[in-house]
Amino acid sequence: MTNNSDFRIEKDSMGDRQIANNVYYGIQTQRAIENFPISGIKPLPTYINACLYIKKAAAIVNGELDCIPADISKAIIQATDEILAGELRDQFVVDVYQAGAGTSHHMNINEVLANRALEILGDQKGNYKLVSPNDHVNYGQSTNDVIPTAIRIGGLLALSRTLQPALEQAISALEAKAIEFQDIVKSGRTHLQDAVPVRLGDNFGAWAQILSEHQNRLYIAAGDLMVLGLGGSAAGTGMNTHPEYRQRVVDILSQLLEFPLEAAPHLMAAMQSMGAFVNVSGALRNLAQDLVKISHDLRLMDSGPKTGFKEIQLPPVQPGSSIMPGKYNPVMAEMTSMVCFQVMGYDNAIAFAAQAGQLELNVMMPLIAYNLIHSIEILGNTISALTTSCIQGITANKERCLAYAEGSLALVTALNTHIGYLNAAAVAKESLETGKSLRQIVLEKGLMTETELATVLDLDQMSAIVPLK
Repeated sequence: MTNNSDFRIEKDSMGDRQIANNVYYGIQTQRAIENFPISGIKPLPTYINACLYIKKAAAIVNGELDCIPADISKAIIQATDEILAGELRDQFVVDVYQAGAGTSHHMNINEVLANRALEILGDQKGNYKLVSPNDHVNYGQSTNDVIPTAIRIGGLLALSRTLQPALEQAISALEAKAIEFQDIVKSGRTHLQDAVPVRLGDNFGAWAQILSEHQNRLYIAAGDLMVLGLGGSAAGTGMNTHPEYRQRVVDILSQLLEFPLEAAPHLMAAMQSMGAFVNVSGALRNLAQDLVKISHDLRLMDSGPKTGFKEIQLPPVQPGSSIMPGKYNPVMAEMTSMVCFQVMGYDNAIAFAAQAGQLELNVMMPLIAYNLIHSIEILGNTISALTTSCIQGITANKERCLAYAEGSLALVTALNTHIGYLNAAAVAKESLETGKSLRQIVLEKGLMTETELATVLDLDQMSAIVPLK
């Protein structure tokens, strides 16, 4: 390695490259920058953090086992702590669409840590004879066990810090609205046609229950991410690792992250199968599909203000038209649908990538890493925004809801068990043709008494959910 004030020359097995002295990445990262000018999308911060936690745990264990010198171990640990605290974040520059398995991103991590460790030890960046990205930072590791582990940890971090709190917030907000709107009766609708009356509060309560069930599914799916194949090295055999490394590095990661992590019972299986990621992605897709339905329902119920349902009012958050004054659109619900469509697309890509492995390795992991972690984070951010800027501020148009409920021909359903289906159908048909109320027609035909009708057509009774016994 040669060095002047502006540049240093680094060498690898393919030759050498001139590297700017103000950057902490090295020659392999520089080659990746040149090779993959694809999207301009850099690795997600959560994914970077996951890699850093792995490197910190490895440095701790390899130092304790005397696999690397103690001073180098401490310098690597300090470097990871600094970057986790926010320093040098701009040094992780490899495009998300890159070399198979994630070698380029992995070496970006290794080189930045090595060069910062060199500075901590009082040396110059690029002096890899003292601190090597491969021999020290990456001791006992391979891209092939680090990257699938990083995806697992990144997924757990994103779930615990972004999506799960957002779901808790949304469920609480929906439950509060369910209580607030429990006494408001509205017309139900099936096939977008009038149906039997329901309570507005029960609509919101149903959505809260749906999200709660998705939360449970995600919790179960996340359990697969707790099982780590770290220590498998290049092919799942553990070559070049200390016999104690595998369990100890998982134990250290558990302490650092406060997750109940486990060492994989079969390292080859953990390396080859992307099933855990497909499982989590599938749970995200399932959640996204129901979120689309909920957001569409909110838009329908808010439609109008003069020519739509307008049973509820979504809080206006911005002007809705560049040409129509006074127009406000359900933008938070619309945004939610778009994000959910993206998550579904990511899930398809993850499924394709997951089945594309060969033999000991799946080289499509960079795509899986970005799509999975990004899905979790954008879903979490979306649910949080929808809750705070939409759900919490929803108000009900009680009079409109009641008018629709009272005017619905579907009320005739309550007459089935009293006058029979065919008689009830005839009453509904006559009401639609003549404009007479159901009550008036039933009384005119002498099918029921006024007292009987008052009981049978009681909206509160009709809209109450039958309790489970």
